[in-house]
Amino acid sequence: MRADQVLPDDVNHGQFNGLTIRKGTVAAFLANARTWTRADAGADERAQARARIAADVPALRALGLFEVLEIRDERLRGLVDAIGH
Repeated sequence: MRADQVLPDDVNHGQFNGLTIRKGTVAAFLANARTWTRADAGADERAQARARIAADVPALRALGLFEVLEIRDERLRGLVDAIGH
């Protein structure tokens, strides 16, 4: 399957397991995860990244991301696991 078969170029969101999910959700999660795990990230930066991660986890679960991929960073995995199903 190609990415454009999931969401065509002119479509920015789709319905997956009952949730409307924006096209960039996985990329945003990765960017926020990198920020949250960075040793030199400031407290405000980490707090903002954590809030965004928490907001995206339900969508990532609806996509089935964590059924296929495992988070390698233990602290990040613990954060994601702590966010309700």
